[in-house]
Amino acid sequence: MSDLGINYGLNGKVALVTGAGGGIGRAAALVFARSGASVLVSDVNEAGGAETVALIEAAGGKAGFFRCDVSKADEVKAMVAAAVDRFGGLDCAFNNAGINRLGDDEYDDAIWERNIGINLSGVMRCMREEAAVMVSRGGGAIVNTASINGLVGNPGQPAYVAAKHGVVGLARHGALRWAKAGIRVNAVCPGVIETPMTAPLVADPQMKAVIDAMTPMGRMGTAAEIAEAVVWLCSPAASFVTGHAMVVDGGNTAF
Repeated sequence: MSDLGINYGLNGKVALVTGAGGGIGRAAALVFARSGASVLVSDVNEAGGAETVALIEAAGGKAGFFRCDVSKADEVKAMVAAAVDRFGGLDCAFNNAGINRLGDDEYDDAIWERNIGINLSGVMRCMREEAAVMVSRGGGAIVNTASINGLVGNPGQPAYVAAKHGVVGLARHGALRWAKAGIRVNAVCPGVIETPMTAPLVADPQMKAVIDAMTPMGRMGTAAEIAEAVVWLCSPAASFVTGHAMVVDGGNTAF
């Protein structure tokens, strides 16, 4: 599925996207730019981030790159400061950086702590710094990437499930904490999406057929479909939407 080509009315705004070196993050950065926002692209993948910036600039948009590991508080603080320094402020933030499987046993201490450190604590660090800037500007919008695994169980990934449930909780917390400051905070909960992260799962055509069959719509989603939902949540069209976990999963959780 291609993007919708919609302009979400973000002219003059500044957006920050983590995990924007590819996949959902890159797709969202492109939609933010298409809608008129200047975009700070962030990732640990410098080559991927540079490519995202190049794609935005080739389309006539404004973008810059800042390398950031969201598990490190000082890097997150510097990233948000870079958005302000380069583009003059921060209006929209998409906290998308995350990891999936690190090993078969997520009860292993090191694997658990790495999952939580990036997928949950990383989101908290980003929200903390972003909200501080947005409060001073009189408002803004934050979207965190959760997952359908933030709403339902999964017997094989305890750390990932715990982290993504926590991301939904953080969005609801942030919505309440900063509502009167004019900041809206939401989460997006993708189903199984075609991205570099899921590519190893679907490299085998038989496995892909199984995964497609698991979704009522009969296919995986695309990064562009998630991106449209994210940027809509950050747009004036969603001005009364906060504390919401938006499911974009082709019907997976409708059972």
